[in-house]
Amino acid sequence: MGTLYQKPLDHLLQDLKVTVHSSSMVFPCRETERKSMFLSNIDQVLTFDVQTVHFFPAHKDFPPRVIAEKIRDTLGKILVDYDFLGGRLKLKAETGRLEIDCNGSGAGFVEASSGYCLDEIGDLVYPNPAFAQLACFSDLDTFKRPDDHPPLCILQVTSFKCGGFALGFTTNHVTFDGFSFRLFLQNLAAIAADKPLAVIPCHDRRLLAARSPPRVEFPHPELLKLTTANPSVFETTEEDLVFEIFRLSSDEINSLKEKAKPPGDNSGGGTATSFKVVTAFIWRCKALSCDNATAERQSTILYAVDIRRRLNPPLPESYAGNAVLSAYATENCKVLEEGPFWKIVERVAEGAKRITDEYARSAIDWGDVHKGFPHGDVLVSSWWKLGFDEVEYPWGKPRYSCPVVSHKKDIIVLFPDINHHGQDHDDHDRDHHRDAINVESKKGNGVNILVALPAKEMEIFETIFRRFLFG
Repeated sequence: MGTLYQKPLDHLLQDLKVTVHSSSMVFPCRETERKSMFLSNIDQVLTFDVQTVHFFPAHKDFPPRVIAEKIRDTLGKILVDYDFLGGRLKLKAETGRLEIDCNGSGAGFVEASSGYCLDEIGDLVYPNPAFAQLACFSDLDTFKRPDDHPPLCILQVTSFKCGGFALGFTTNHVTFDGFSFRLFLQNLAAIAADKPLAVIPCHDRRLLAARSPPRVEFPHPELLKLTTANPSVFETTEEDLVFEIFRLSSDEINSLKEKAKPPGDNSGGGTATSFKVVTAFIWRCKALSCDNATAERQSTILYAVDIRRRLNPPLPESYAGNAVLSAYATENCKVLEEGPFWKIVERVAEGAKRITDEYARSAIDWGDVHKGFPHGDVLVSSWWKLGFDEVEYPWGKPRYSCPVVSHKKDIIVLFPDINHHGQDHDDHDRDHHRDAINVESKKGNGVNILVALPAKEMEIFETIFRRFLFG
């Protein structure tokens, strides 16, 4: 309860004994139109790779050899409907903007095997850096061409000795946000089952184009101009860090919700959502664990908000690009330490409320005027309720789906427990990462929180975590 996640009893595997048997390009199964895809100002700054791994137990009808062939064939088919995944990033000289050349160059495909059984590689929830061996990086020699950019998508199928397997995706973030990637997985599963697409994707990214002329009508302290010497939160350098996993049970989250009620609020369940109270709680711990956490120091937290339904008119739910903006909350350390918890939750909630149609359009236009990145001293990256493990493939749902995380001081990652299915109708999803699409695992689930800090700051973080949770 409210403690460090139980570390694996055995030594964490550093080497999953992965052998790559083949790596090749997969092309669309039929000819696609050659065209250039416009990228919004949100897309423009998200040009780094994201890796996810999806673990599946053995299935009698889908042994590893069949799985590899099925996945390769399915990838070729889905590259027709998602033609940009087989394209390449290019810089348009006339505008200085990135776009995707939908040229049918293909996606990467890797077939590999591990010397272990799935049950031997340890706790799938515990973030093992060795999981990176299950998702190929785009700099693999097979995919490096001196006259070309790397593929925007690489899919690795790794079989285990028991017949289980892992699907490892490396996708450039310019292709998807979390919500649209989940829809992509649903479509991949549908094609693998020889069914029509689950959702027809919308590829018109000009829906998020800046206005002409651009109109920046709000201050945007959550954004950082490229001309400044300060790094963006995405560029925080890796330090000599230790990492820990803190777990909050559903009972503890409900307790935080009770503490988040303003005076006089007698509502039964309260209005604060799980995401808001967890974000407020870890913001407090992170800000106060800094070695320069003076009373006057201002701390700014960032978290992603899906803008699909916040725009007027709304974006299609099937919009297959990045439709998230960074919400922010700022407060001084004195308030974060001494103020009532409900006020901190209120600050977090204000961040999402701020993002109206007008504010979102202003932030997008800001990207045209200034060119820059989200900026704060802590970013919450939530994989908690994305629902990747709810996708039903012909061989069943994943046992677990997780990101391959890098441990950075200013990024805190939220991720779920293993193998719980069902729904929770907590409506916070549209307030944080609507990537969180109302597929929370059944009530009773907690959240795991990955924190990476220098050792001294980690000690302070843990002390504060316990004090505010049980105090």
